[in-house]
Amino acid sequence: MKWAVPLVIAGELGLVSCLLAGVAVPAPVLLGAEAVVLVLLALEAVVLRRHYARARRTGAARRDAVASAVRTGVPEPVRRLIAHEIRALASLGRWVTGRTHGVREGDHAAPYTGPQTAMMYGLLFVAVVETVALAVLIPWPVVHLMVLVLDVYTVLMVLALHAGCVTRPHVVGADGSLRIRYGSLFDLSVDAARIASVRVDRRYPESGGLIGFDPADDGVLDLAVGGQTTVRVELTAPVAFVRPLGRRGRARVVRFHADGPAELVKALTQALTRARTAPSQTPDRPG
Repeated sequence: MKWAVPLVIAGELGLVSCLLAGVAVPAPVLLGAEAVVLVLLALEAVVLRRHYARARRTGAARRDAVASAVRTGVPEPVRRLIAHEIRALASLGRWVTGRTHGVREGDHAAPYTGPQTAMMYGLLFVAVVETVALAVLIPWPVVHLMVLVLDVYTVLMVLALHAGCVTRPHVVGADGSLRIRYGSLFDLSVDAARIASVRVDRRYPESGGLIGFDPADDGVLDLAVGGQTTVRVELTAPVAFVRPLGRRGRARVVRFHADGPAELVKALTQALTRARTAPSQTPDRPG
């Protein structure tokens, strides 16, 4: 039953698509589809309840039992997707109040939203127009409500995705560390000791997606924004990273985009120099 929720979502979207396309769906089919949805969700609830009860019998606290039931009964990609969306929605509050996430005093924050800002607002405009148009065109009340909820949620998530990118910039730590991010979807921390070199290097990866990685290509990880990367970081040893839906890899070279690549490279170079030339904090041992 791990895939009950994804199947329910896919089925509901497929049914709505048929109705919007003008496909005549008999009433028994609609009732049958809703019955299947209710049965699948009920079975999923029963499975989660059993996992919860089993964890409680072993002495787990309520919160730990709930977490254990979700880990066991819900696939990792679904869990990670929900967690990403929750963090993205939380970013809306930071965006409104002008706060950033994970930037301490003395750190250098490097934004990266430049190439995608116009596209994001374009998507937002299209989503709003679609919401208004469908609200006028759809005659079925139930379908109208379902599509309205879906469209409003789409508008909210477009805003949340952009807010996450604005409030979670790349961070050059005062200790020479580097944190490479893309909103709530990707977060990679690299210690100063792992960084061999950094330089400005504008490229347009062939993958065309957000994350491109080819283990055979010297372990190069591309984190592109607007189809481009502007900074190249070479590491002394491979570093582990996690993709948005849970796939893992190890990269020896990381290429990513920053709106001001020269400023980021300068800040990181200076921080690395300070970290590597600072006097040791370990007291000398007596001879």
